[in-house]
Amino acid sequence: MKKRIIVSLLLGMALLPSNAQVSTTLSPYSQYGLGVLSDQSLGFNRGMGGVAYGLRNGKYLNVQNPASYAAVDSLTMLLDVGVTGQMSNYKEGGKSLNTKTGNFDYAAASFRLIRHVGLAVGVIPYSNIGYSYKHTGTIGSASDGAKTTATQTYSGDGGFSQFFLGAGWQVTKNLSVGANISYFWGKYTKDIEMVTSETNANIETMTYKASVSSYKIDLGVQWMQPLNDKNLLTIGATVGLGNKLSGDADLTMMNTNTATSTGEGTTFTVDKAFSIPYTFGAGASLLHKNSLTVAADYTLQKWASIDYPLFNNAAGTYSLQSGYYKDRHKVAAGLDWQPNPQARKFLKLVHYRMGVSYATPYYKIGTQDGPGELAVSAGFGIPIYNSWNNRSMLNISAQWVRSTGCDLIKENMFRINIGLTFNERWFAKWKVD
Repeated sequence: MKKRIIVSLLLGMALLPSNAQVSTTLSPYSQYGLGVLSDQSLGFNRGMGGVAYGLRNGKYLNVQNPASYAAVDSLTMLLDVGVTGQMSNYKEGGKSLNTKTGNFDYAAASFRLIRHVGLAVGVIPYSNIGYSYKHTGTIGSASDGAKTTATQTYSGDGGFSQFFLGAGWQVTKNLSVGANISYFWGKYTKDIEMVTSETNANIETMTYKASVSSYKIDLGVQWMQPLNDKNLLTIGATVGLGNKLSGDADLTMMNTNTATSTGEGTTFTVDKAFSIPYTFGAGASLLHKNSLTVAADYTLQKWASIDYPLFNNAAGTYSLQSGYYKDRHKVAAGLDWQPNPQARKFLKLVHYRMGVSYATPYYKIGTQDGPGELAVSAGFGIPIYNSWNNRSMLNISAQWVRSTGCDLIKENMFRINIGLTFNERWFAKWKVD
Protein backbone atom coordinates (compact mmCIF):
# COMPACT_ATOMS: atom_id res chain seq x y z
CA MET A 1 0.00 0.00 0.00
CA LYS A 2 2.78 2.45 0.89
CA LYS A 3 4.55 1.72 -2.39
CA ARG A 4 1.33 2.54 -4.21
CA ILE A 5 1.01 5.79 -2.28
CA ILE A 6 4.58 6.79 -3.18
CA VAL A 7 3.98 6.03 -6.86
CA SER A 8 0.73 8.04 -6.75
CA LEU A 9 2.56 11.03 -5.22
CA LEU A 10 5.25 10.93 -7.89
CA LEU A 11 2.68 10.66 -10.68
CA GLY A 12 0.72 13.52 -9.14
CA MET A 13 3.75 15.79 -9.17
CA ALA A 14 4.49 14.75 -12.75
CA LEU A 15 1.03 16.02 -13.72
CA LEU A 16 1.48 19.37 -11.93
CA PRO A 17 3.12 21.07 -14.94
CA SER A 18 -0.35 21.56 -16.44
CA ASN A 19 -1.10 24.00 -13.58
CA ALA A 20 2.38 25.16 -12.56
CA GLN A 21 2.61 27.98 -15.10
CA VAL A 22 -0.42 29.95 -13.89
CA SER A 23 1.03 33.35 -13.04
CA THR A 24 1.08 34.50 -9.42
CA THR A 25 2.06 38.09 -10.19
CA LEU A 26 0.54 41.24 -11.68
CA SER A 27 3.78 43.19 -11.49
CA PRO A 28 4.63 45.41 -14.49
CA TYR A 29 8.26 44.44 -13.87
CA SER A 30 7.44 40.88 -14.90
CA GLN A 31 7.47 42.00 -18.56
CA TYR A 32 11.27 42.17 -18.49
CA GLY A 33 13.58 39.23 -19.09
CA LEU A 34 12.19 35.90 -17.91
CA GLY A 35 9.86 37.60 -15.44
CA VAL A 36 9.90 37.94 -11.65
CA LEU A 37 12.31 35.32 -10.31
CA SER A 38 11.20 32.92 -7.58
CA ASP A 39 13.40 32.43 -4.53
CA GLN A 40 12.55 28.67 -4.65
CA SER A 41 12.32 28.37 -0.87
CA LEU A 42 9.80 26.02 0.76
CA GLY A 43 7.57 26.41 3.80
CA PHE A 44 10.18 25.95 6.53
CA ASN A 45 12.56 28.68 5.33
CA ARG A 46 10.11 31.20 3.83
CA GLY A 47 9.94 32.89 7.21
CA MET A 48 13.75 32.90 7.48
CA GLY A 49 14.37 35.21 4.53
CA GLY A 50 14.87 32.27 2.15
CA VAL A 51 18.22 31.14 3.58
CA ALA A 52 19.03 27.56 2.63
CA TYR A 53 22.59 26.66 1.62
CA GLY A 54 23.78 25.76 5.13
CA LEU A 55 20.49 24.34 6.44
CA ARG A 56 20.32 20.61 7.02
CA ASN A 57 17.71 18.64 8.95
CA GLY A 58 16.01 15.31 8.31
CA LYS A 59 12.65 16.79 9.38
CA TYR A 60 12.26 19.12 6.38
CA LEU A 61 13.09 19.26 2.69
CA ASN A 62 15.68 21.77 1.43
CA VAL A 63 15.61 21.79 -2.40
CA GLN A 64 18.06 24.69 -2.73
CA ASN A 65 21.00 22.54 -1.64
CA PRO A 66 20.60 18.89 -2.75
CA ALA A 67 23.40 17.78 -0.42
CA SER A 68 20.88 18.15 2.41
CA TYR A 69 18.77 15.22 1.09
CA ALA A 70 21.22 12.83 2.75
CA ALA A 71 19.91 13.95 6.17
CA VAL A 72 16.56 12.15 5.80
CA ASP A 73 16.47 8.95 7.87
CA SER A 74 15.52 5.46 6.71
CA LEU A 75 12.06 5.54 8.34
CA THR A 76 10.87 8.88 6.98
CA MET A 77 8.80 9.96 4.00
CA LEU A 78 8.64 13.75 3.58
CA LEU A 79 6.00 15.50 1.47
CA ASP A 80 5.93 19.29 1.30
CA VAL A 81 3.23 21.34 -0.48
CA GLY A 82 2.58 25.06 -0.40
CA VAL A 83 0.33 27.88 -1.57
CA THR A 84 0.87 31.65 -1.69
CA GLY A 85 -1.50 34.60 -1.49
CA GLN A 86 -0.30 38.09 -2.34
CA MET A 87 -1.60 41.64 -2.02
CA SER A 88 0.29 44.30 -3.98
CA ASN A 89 0.29 48.08 -4.12
CA TYR A 90 1.76 50.07 -7.03
CA LYS A 91 2.45 53.80 -6.91
CA GLU A 92 3.55 56.18 -9.65
CA GLY A 93 3.01 59.89 -10.19
CA GLY A 94 0.53 60.26 -7.34
CA LYS A 95 -1.58 57.31 -8.52
CA SER A 96 -2.03 54.07 -6.64
CA LEU A 97 -3.38 50.61 -7.52
CA ASN A 98 -4.08 47.57 -5.31
CA THR A 99 -4.22 43.96 -6.58
CA LYS A 100 -4.65 40.46 -5.18
CA THR A 101 -3.33 37.14 -6.46
CA GLY A 102 -2.94 33.62 -5.16
CA ASN A 103 -2.03 30.18 -6.43
CA PHE A 104 -0.47 26.79 -5.83
CA ASP A 105 3.25 27.26 -5.27
CA TYR A 106 5.25 24.02 -5.04
CA ALA A 107 5.19 20.30 -4.22
CA ALA A 108 8.16 18.12 -3.29
CA ALA A 109 8.83 14.74 -1.66
CA SER A 110 11.90 13.05 -0.18
CA PHE A 111 12.85 9.68 1.32
CA ARG A 112 15.89 7.49 1.97
CA LEU A 113 16.85 5.49 -1.13
CA ILE A 114 19.72 3.43 0.28
CA ARG A 115 22.04 3.89 3.24
CA HIS A 116 23.54 7.41 3.28
CA VAL A 117 21.62 8.40 0.12
CA GLY A 118 18.42 10.46 0.10
CA LEU A 119 16.19 11.03 -2.92
CA ALA A 120 13.94 14.02 -3.70
CA VAL A 121 11.45 14.85 -6.46
CA GLY A 122 9.16 17.82 -7.02
CA VAL A 123 7.92 20.82 -8.96
CA ILE A 124 9.03 24.37 -8.11
CA PRO A 125 8.61 27.69 -9.97
CA TYR A 126 11.51 29.52 -11.61
CA SER A 127 9.81 32.77 -12.62
CA ASN A 128 6.38 34.33 -13.22
CA ILE A 129 5.01 36.73 -15.85
CA GLY A 130 1.69 38.50 -15.51
CA TYR A 131 0.79 42.17 -16.11
CA SER A 132 -1.71 44.48 -17.82
CA TYR A 133 -1.63 48.27 -17.96
CA LYS A 134 -2.17 51.23 -20.30
CA HIS A 135 -0.28 54.40 -21.13
CA THR A 136 -1.78 57.40 -22.95
CA GLY A 137 0.23 60.26 -24.42
CA THR A 138 0.63 62.54 -27.44
CA ILE A 139 2.70 61.44 -30.41
CA GLY A 140 2.59 64.57 -32.57
CA SER A 141 0.17 66.84 -34.44
CA ALA A 142 -2.39 65.96 -37.10
CA SER A 143 -2.51 67.86 -40.42
CA ASP A 144 -5.15 70.24 -39.07
CA GLY A 145 -3.00 71.17 -36.14
CA ALA A 146 -4.81 69.10 -33.53
CA LYS A 147 -2.74 66.88 -31.29
CA THR A 148 -2.95 63.11 -31.77
CA THR A 149 -3.16 60.97 -28.68
CA ALA A 150 -2.08 57.35 -28.60
CA THR A 151 -3.04 54.69 -26.08
CA GLN A 152 -0.62 51.81 -25.64
CA THR A 153 -1.82 48.68 -23.87
CA TYR A 154 0.78 46.33 -22.40
CA SER A 155 -0.21 42.81 -21.32
CA GLY A 156 1.48 39.48 -20.80
CA ASP A 157 1.30 36.16 -19.03
CA GLY A 158 3.35 33.00 -18.62
CA GLY A 159 6.22 31.71 -16.58
CA PHE A 160 8.92 29.08 -16.20
CA SER A 161 9.05 26.03 -13.94
CA GLN A 162 11.21 23.03 -13.18
CA PHE A 163 10.38 19.41 -12.40
CA PHE A 164 13.40 18.01 -10.57
CA LEU A 165 14.82 14.72 -9.41
CA GLY A 166 17.65 14.97 -6.90
CA ALA A 167 19.87 12.87 -4.69
CA GLY A 168 22.16 13.58 -1.74
CA TRP A 169 24.97 11.33 -0.57
CA GLN A 170 26.67 11.49 2.84
CA VAL A 171 30.24 10.73 1.81
CA THR A 172 31.72 10.92 5.31
CA LYS A 173 30.47 11.82 8.76
CA ASN A 174 30.97 15.50 8.00
CA LEU A 175 30.71 15.77 4.19
CA SER A 176 27.66 15.44 1.95
CA VAL A 177 27.24 16.10 -1.77
CA GLY A 178 24.18 16.18 -3.99
CA ALA A 179 22.67 17.09 -7.35
CA ASN A 180 19.31 18.14 -8.82
CA ILE A 181 18.55 17.31 -12.44
CA SER A 182 15.53 19.27 -13.69
CA TYR A 183 13.28 19.38 -16.70
CA PHE A 184 13.01 23.12 -17.31
CA TRP A 185 10.10 24.45 -19.35
CA GLY A 186 7.90 27.49 -19.83
CA LYS A 187 6.28 29.93 -22.23
CA TYR A 188 5.03 33.48 -22.41
CA THR A 189 2.98 35.87 -24.53
CA LYS A 190 3.64 39.61 -24.36
CA ASP A 191 1.48 42.10 -26.32
CA ILE A 192 1.86 45.80 -27.05
CA GLU A 193 -1.11 47.44 -28.81
CA MET A 194 -1.19 51.10 -29.89
CA VAL A 195 -4.39 52.91 -30.92
CA THR A 196 -4.44 56.59 -31.94
CA SER A 197 -7.28 59.11 -31.68
CA GLU A 198 -7.28 59.80 -35.42
CA THR A 199 -10.35 58.86 -37.47
CA ASN A 200 -9.82 55.59 -39.36
CA ALA A 201 -6.58 55.13 -37.48
CA ASN A 202 -4.53 51.98 -37.74
CA ILE A 203 -4.05 49.63 -34.78
CA GLU A 204 -0.43 48.61 -34.39
CA THR A 205 0.23 45.41 -32.44
CA MET A 206 3.48 43.74 -31.43
CA THR A 207 3.18 40.20 -30.03
CA TYR A 208 6.18 38.48 -28.46
CA LYS A 209 5.89 34.73 -27.96
CA ALA A 210 8.25 32.03 -26.74
CA SER A 211 8.03 28.42 -25.63
CA VAL A 212 11.13 26.70 -24.27
CA SER A 213 12.15 23.39 -22.77
CA SER A 214 15.51 22.12 -21.66
CA TYR A 215 17.39 20.69 -18.69
CA LYS A 216 18.85 22.32 -15.59
CA ILE A 217 21.57 20.90 -13.32
CA ASP A 218 22.36 22.10 -9.79
CA LEU A 219 25.16 20.71 -7.62
CA GLY A 220 25.55 21.10 -3.86
CA VAL A 221 27.92 20.34 -1.00
CA GLN A 222 27.67 20.63 2.79
CA TRP A 223 30.25 20.30 5.55
CA MET A 224 29.15 19.79 9.16
CA GLN A 225 31.57 20.76 11.90
CA PRO A 226 30.71 20.38 15.61
CA LEU A 227 32.25 23.30 17.51
CA ASN A 228 31.45 21.82 20.92
CA ASP A 229 28.68 19.80 22.55
CA LYS A 230 26.23 22.71 22.15
CA ASN A 231 27.00 24.18 18.72
CA LEU A 232 27.02 22.67 15.22
CA LEU A 233 28.28 24.66 12.23
CA THR A 234 27.16 23.69 8.72
CA ILE A 235 28.73 25.30 5.65
CA GLY A 236 27.11 24.83 2.26
CA ALA A 237 27.73 25.79 -1.36
CA THR A 238 25.90 25.26 -4.66
CA VAL A 239 26.59 25.67 -8.37
CA GLY A 240 23.87 25.91 -11.01
CA LEU A 241 25.15 25.06 -14.47
CA GLY A 242 23.92 27.60 -17.00
CA ASN A 243 22.92 26.47 -20.46
CA LYS A 244 21.01 27.36 -23.63
CA LEU A 245 17.28 26.65 -23.66
CA SER A 246 15.82 24.93 -26.70
CA GLY A 247 13.04 27.04 -28.20
CA ASP A 248 12.72 30.16 -30.33
CA ALA A 249 11.51 33.72 -29.74
CA ASP A 250 8.89 35.03 -32.17
CA LEU A 251 7.80 38.62 -32.79
CA THR A 252 4.71 39.33 -34.90
CA MET A 253 3.98 42.92 -35.94
CA MET A 254 0.46 43.66 -37.21
CA ASN A 255 -0.95 46.86 -38.70
CA THR A 256 -4.75 46.74 -38.89
CA ASN A 257 -6.87 49.39 -40.64
CA THR A 258 -9.99 50.07 -38.54
CA ALA A 259 -11.99 51.27 -41.53
CA THR A 260 -11.46 48.19 -43.71
CA SER A 261 -10.65 45.67 -40.97
CA THR A 262 -7.72 44.49 -43.03
CA GLY A 263 -4.21 44.06 -41.77
CA GLU A 264 -0.66 43.33 -42.75
CA GLY A 265 1.77 41.41 -40.60
CA THR A 266 5.45 40.57 -40.36
CA THR A 267 6.98 37.82 -38.23
CA PHE A 268 10.55 37.67 -36.95
CA THR A 269 12.15 34.63 -35.32
CA VAL A 270 15.30 34.32 -33.21
CA ASP A 271 16.57 30.75 -32.89
CA LYS A 272 17.57 29.47 -29.43
CA ALA A 273 17.03 32.91 -27.98
CA PHE A 274 17.10 32.13 -24.26
CA SER A 275 19.59 30.92 -21.68
CA ILE A 276 19.74 30.47 -17.92
CA PRO A 277 22.85 31.73 -16.11
CA TYR A 278 25.51 30.06 -14.05
CA THR A 279 24.54 30.48 -10.41
CA PHE A 280 26.82 30.30 -7.38
CA GLY A 281 25.63 30.18 -3.78
CA ALA A 282 27.34 29.92 -0.41
CA GLY A 283 26.03 30.02 3.13
CA ALA A 284 26.37 28.79 6.68
CA SER A 285 24.17 27.97 9.64
CA LEU A 286 24.87 27.61 13.33
CA LEU A 287 22.68 25.31 15.44
CA HIS A 288 22.80 26.05 19.18
CA LYS A 289 21.49 23.45 21.68
CA ASN A 290 19.22 21.97 18.98
CA SER A 291 17.02 25.01 19.63
CA LEU A 292 18.29 28.13 17.84
CA THR A 293 19.42 28.19 14.20
CA VAL A 294 21.06 31.28 12.71
CA ALA A 295 21.90 31.29 8.99
CA ALA A 296 23.17 33.56 6.22
CA ASP A 297 23.47 33.16 2.41
CA TYR A 298 24.98 34.85 -0.63
CA THR A 299 23.91 34.15 -4.22
CA LEU A 300 25.41 35.30 -7.51
CA GLN A 301 23.63 34.79 -10.85
CA LYS A 302 25.79 35.52 -13.92
CA TRP A 303 23.14 37.12 -16.12
CA ALA A 304 25.49 39.72 -17.63
CA SER A 305 27.08 37.16 -19.95
CA ILE A 306 23.70 36.28 -21.55
CA ASP A 307 22.14 37.96 -24.61
CA TYR A 308 18.41 38.72 -24.92
CA PRO A 309 16.19 39.10 -28.03
CA LEU A 310 15.30 42.76 -28.65
CA PHE A 311 13.63 44.65 -31.50
CA ASN A 312 15.65 47.47 -33.05
CA ASN A 313 13.08 49.96 -34.30
CA ALA A 314 15.56 51.99 -36.32
CA ALA A 315 16.99 48.99 -38.16
CA GLY A 316 13.75 47.00 -38.20
CA THR A 317 15.47 43.86 -36.87
CA TYR A 318 14.78 41.40 -34.06
CA SER A 319 17.96 39.79 -32.76
CA LEU A 320 20.00 38.82 -29.71
CA GLN A 321 21.69 41.78 -28.05
CA SER A 322 24.08 42.12 -25.14
CA GLY A 323 23.88 44.61 -22.27
CA TYR A 324 20.24 43.91 -21.40
CA TYR A 325 21.03 41.70 -18.40
CA LYS A 326 23.32 42.36 -15.45
CA ASP A 327 24.67 40.08 -12.72
CA ARG A 328 22.26 39.58 -9.83
CA HIS A 329 23.50 39.56 -6.23
CA LYS A 330 21.40 38.47 -3.27
CA VAL A 331 22.16 38.35 0.45
CA ALA A 332 19.87 36.83 3.08
CA ALA A 333 19.91 36.16 6.80
CA GLY A 334 17.44 34.45 9.10
CA LEU A 335 16.84 32.53 12.29
CA ASP A 336 14.64 29.75 13.62
CA TRP A 337 13.99 29.36 17.36
CA GLN A 338 12.24 26.44 19.02
CA PRO A 339 12.24 27.19 22.78
CA ASN A 340 12.50 23.58 23.96
CA PRO A 341 12.41 20.65 21.49
CA GLN A 342 11.91 18.19 24.40
CA ALA A 343 9.10 20.08 26.10
CA ARG A 344 5.49 18.93 26.36
CA LYS A 345 3.97 22.41 26.31
CA PHE A 346 2.74 23.31 22.85
CA LEU A 347 4.12 26.88 22.68
CA LYS A 348 7.63 25.67 23.50
CA LEU A 349 7.51 23.28 20.53
CA VAL A 350 6.51 25.94 18.00
CA HIS A 351 9.23 27.24 15.66
CA TYR A 352 9.50 31.05 15.60
CA ARG A 353 11.18 32.45 12.49
CA MET A 354 12.30 35.74 10.99
CA GLY A 355 14.58 36.88 8.17
CA VAL A 356 15.61 39.59 5.74
CA SER A 357 17.03 39.64 2.20
CA TYR A 358 18.08 42.08 -0.52
CA ALA A 359 18.56 41.36 -4.23
CA THR A 360 19.89 43.59 -7.00
CA PRO A 361 18.06 43.64 -10.38
CA TYR A 362 19.06 41.27 -13.20
CA TYR A 363 17.81 43.41 -16.11
CA LYS A 364 17.82 46.99 -17.36
CA ILE A 365 14.87 49.20 -18.30
CA GLY A 366 16.28 51.15 -21.23
CA THR A 367 19.63 52.38 -19.97
CA GLN A 368 18.58 52.31 -16.32
CA ASP A 369 18.93 49.45 -13.88
CA GLY A 370 15.70 47.73 -12.87
CA PRO A 371 14.37 47.85 -9.29
CA GLY A 372 16.15 46.32 -6.34
CA GLU A 373 14.16 44.05 -4.02
CA LEU A 374 14.12 44.27 -0.21
CA ALA A 375 12.19 41.60 1.72
CA VAL A 376 11.44 41.13 5.42
CA SER A 377 9.71 37.99 6.67
CA ALA A 378 8.47 36.28 9.82
CA GLY A 379 6.64 33.04 10.47
CA PHE A 380 5.80 30.03 12.57
CA GLY A 381 6.30 26.30 12.32
CA ILE A 382 3.34 24.72 14.11
CA PRO A 383 3.65 21.01 14.99
CA ILE A 384 0.69 18.80 14.12
CA TYR A 385 -0.32 16.12 16.61
CA ASN A 386 -2.74 13.24 16.18
CA SER A 387 -3.04 9.60 17.20
CA TRP A 388 -0.44 8.35 14.70
CA ASN A 389 1.83 11.31 13.96
CA ASN A 390 3.63 14.03 15.89
CA ARG A 391 6.29 14.99 13.35
CA SER A 392 4.36 16.84 10.63
CA MET A 393 4.31 20.64 10.61
CA LEU A 394 2.21 23.55 9.37
CA ASN A 395 4.46 26.39 8.21
CA ILE A 396 2.93 29.87 8.02
CA SER A 397 4.93 32.95 7.07
CA ALA A 398 4.29 36.57 6.16
CA GLN A 399 6.59 38.48 3.85
CA TRP A 400 6.80 42.15 2.93
CA VAL A 401 8.64 42.88 -0.32
CA ARG A 402 9.49 46.32 -1.70
CA SER A 403 10.71 46.77 -5.28
CA THR A 404 11.78 50.24 -6.33
CA GLY A 405 14.38 52.23 -8.23
CA CYS A 406 15.08 55.80 -9.29
CA ASP A 407 12.03 57.24 -11.13
CA LEU A 408 10.41 53.78 -11.32
CA ILE A 409 7.10 52.41 -10.12
CA LYS A 410 7.12 51.70 -6.37
CA GLU A 411 5.85 48.20 -5.68
CA ASN A 412 4.97 46.94 -2.20
CA MET A 413 3.84 43.33 -1.78
CA PHE A 414 2.50 41.49 1.25
CA ARG A 415 2.59 37.70 0.92
CA ILE A 416 1.14 34.94 3.03
CA ASN A 417 2.79 31.56 2.48
CA ILE A 418 1.20 28.40 3.84
CA GLY A 419 3.15 25.16 3.61
CA LEU A 420 2.34 21.74 4.99
CA THR A 421 5.16 19.28 5.65
CA PHE A 422 3.97 15.71 6.07
CA ASN A 423 6.63 13.81 7.99
CA GLU A 424 5.55 10.18 8.18
CA ARG A 425 7.26 7.03 9.45
CA TRP A 426 6.11 5.09 6.41
CA PHE A 427 9.00 2.65 6.36
CA ALA A 428 8.90 1.51 9.99
CA LYS A 429 8.36 -2.22 10.49
CA TRP A 430 6.16 -3.07 13.44
CA LYS A 431 6.78 -6.20 15.49
CA VAL A 432 4.01 -7.75 17.57
CA ASP A 433 4.77 -10.39 20.18
